[in-house]
Amino acid sequence: MRARCLMVQGTASSAGKSLLCAALCRLFARAGWRVAPFKAQNMALNAAVTVGGGEIGRAQAAQAEAAGVEPTVDMNPILLKPESDRRSQVVVRGRALGSVDFREYATLGPALLPVVAESLARLRGAHELVIIEGAGSPAEINLSSSDLANMRVARLADAPVILVGDIDRGGLFAALLGTLELLEPEDRARVAGVVVNKFRGDAALLAPGLHELAARTGVPVLGVVPWLDGVLPPAEDSLDLDAPGRWGRGGALEVAVVRFPRIANFDDFEPLAAEPGVRVVFARSAADLERADLVVLPGTKSTVHDLRWLGATGLADAVTRAAAAGRPVLGVCGGYQMLGEAVHDPDGVESNEPTVRALGLLPVVTTFAPTKTTVRVRARVALRAGPFAAAGGRTVRAYEIHAGRTEGHGAGAPFAIVERGGAEVADLDGAVSAAGTVLGTYLHGLFADAQLRRAMLAHLAERRGIATDPRWGAPRDDGWDRLADAVGRTLDVPAVAKLVGLRFPRR
Repeated sequence: MRARCLMVQGTASSAGKSLLCAALCRLFARAGWRVAPFKAQNMALNAAVTVGGGEIGRAQAAQAEAAGVEPTVDMNPILLKPESDRRSQVVVRGRALGSVDFREYATLGPALLPVVAESLARLRGAHELVIIEGAGSPAEINLSSSDLANMRVARLADAPVILVGDIDRGGLFAALLGTLELLEPEDRARVAGVVVNKFRGDAALLAPGLHELAARTGVPVLGVVPWLDGVLPPAEDSLDLDAPGRWGRGGALEVAVVRFPRIANFDDFEPLAAEPGVRVVFARSAADLERADLVVLPGTKSTVHDLRWLGATGLADAVTRAAAAGRPVLGVCGGYQMLGEAVHDPDGVESNEPTVRALGLLPVVTTFAPTKTTVRVRARVALRAGPFAAAGGRTVRAYEIHAGRTEGHGAGAPFAIVERGGAEVADLDGAVSAAGTVLGTYLHGLFADAQLRRAMLAHLAERRGIATDPRWGAPRDDGWDRLADAVGRTLDVPAVAKLVGLRFPRR
């Protein structure tokens, strides 16, 4: 039997689609159903790597984890990674195909729709329920002819649709009514329920509006999900950078992450923000680095562009001053490339500049190449001094997503790769300055390791002259059960199950 399909669409980006899909994945998996997530087309700079080395949106990898299954490229067959305001890299079934503008991408639709259909069919053949996430809003009428993410997918899957709206930003009822009004009659008929998300206060105050909404549209309200702190799925796009409470509330230590215009994989730092007394701030100016115990240059989709921006904003000088003062500076992926002496791009992979001078804080040089590296790795902490000293010798799991090769001269390496893509290797990763305070690495996901995280926070605390918090690095659950419980208390899950002909819980 092919899996049933349920689709979650939203009135806008960041309405809560990813959260609701993740919660539903855990709720139905916990009830005994074999569940898989699916998002036909995702636009995001936070990505994950599958076992086979394919690149997919971070949200679908997180939803797979919530469903208790291994993520695959079929769960997100098309990933768009913005490189500028007009161009995006197109990743199809985990592999980068090239860079296009919107007009060029629109012409690819006829070739990409079968890719979407085939990926969905494979998931339906291996599971009992597929939870499908839409993208943006289904009411973007200027884009409906090239839609590969919303109602076209709902029709392909013959899926009922739940429409979710964000009440925290205001205008909820207008957004819900407007979305329904702009849909074609066939698509509007697919909307089987609405969900209010991010509500603060007494839900009884919503009752008159919800009754009128149901009366006007004939669509039932399936739940009012409250504002949730601490049980959120990983951040997916730049809207999450400004989410209150996601990045810690201040206290003993402050980590400043430079907010590049094309910042990527900033979910690397969520585990730090979840630690007590640790606050992650996203720096837009030199002043934002002044109080930081750790300065981070994160990943970026456009290293050369964001390196130029770093200089224009004065942040490059501020990073250099922090390093000169002995404060720890960490570069991850594109940030690591920036810490070196130069970036070469002879094939025009990222820009039309063959060579760009970098910050010169590490004795390494990066050369871009058309081939992109996407792979899971296991790495051993190779340093016995500096921010990761207390974790020296520990093996951690991580992943790489980058288009350049970086070579050093006279620099130590903070990590030794012992396994790449499931095969044993003996490679070095990254570089460290002579003083041991500036480090660079290609490894994403390092701070998911509790012992590494604790080692670094303890080092920062020692530098500040404060005590190490015994709670740092303490074991904790993955949060999916807490998310499922929080959503399940306010969502009519049996009614949702009935939409796809299933029972909840399974009997």
